[in-house]
Amino acid sequence: MTTTLTVATWNINSVRMRRLIVERLLNEVGPDVVCLQETKCQDAQFPSADFRKLGYEHVACNGGRGGYHGVAILSRLPLADVEVRDFCGKDVDPRHLAATVTVNGRPVRLHNFYVPAGGDEPDPEANPKFRHKLDFLAEMAAWLPGASGGVPDVVVGDLNVAPYETDVWSHKALIDVVSHTPIECEALEKVRLAGGWVDVARTFVPIEERLYTWWSYRAKDWRATDKGRRLDHVWAHPDLAARATAFRVLKDARDWDRPSDHAPLLVTLDLG
Repeated sequence: MTTTLTVATWNINSVRMRRLIVERLLNEVGPDVVCLQETKCQDAQFPSADFRKLGYEHVACNGGRGGYHGVAILSRLPLADVEVRDFCGKDVDPRHLAATVTVNGRPVRLHNFYVPAGGDEPDPEANPKFRHKLDFLAEMAAWLPGASGGVPDVVVGDLNVAPYETDVWSHKALIDVVSHTPIECEALEKVRLAGGWVDVARTFVPIEERLYTWWSYRAKDWRATDKGRRLDHVWAHPDLAARATAFRVLKDARDWDRPSDHAPLLVTLDLG
């Protein structure tokens, strides 16, 4: 009986357009659970059958009614207590999906998020999209710490904030750019601290080292310029974080056919 759980999180930027590279991740890497963001399709359009053929028999989706944004979970393991929450009173803004998996008798609650990007102007008075982002993060901070009912949890997803100076290619150049402004960084850190979650990536990669998960499509040679940001995150309850045995950013996926501008993150927990 296996005692490990490997969870991947990936902003796929349209699951139908990029189904083949999701399948490549499933075939070549084979995580137990994959949390996808920005699926950009309604639930009825989600290619569940294709993923089930590869052994991911358990699929949960939150595509909303409009086909925008969207999150999903693919799993080799049964998904229990599947739940979605509509943030900021918007039932056509699908950005959250939760489910519980059990390994070796240990339940783990997974929360999959796609936080709003926030537009271009970091002014909540002038830019409704930025106001929405800040409101979303505030609601996360208020609701999420008690949302798992005492079950140890993992929070993953495209949280659309690079909170630390070494999470961006240039703190000086990006401090007034949406995703790295002080108000966003403080808001995201407030969410993490409210629930006491551990930033798993930074337990494996010291804070002094740069770490990115997103590289713009605009860069002709993204790898050479390496002007990235860490927008994607894995947080874990302290008991689970202490069981993390591996973490990596699958940077090579940024070079796959028709890639997302995000790379997948993978974390392995030993639940033995």
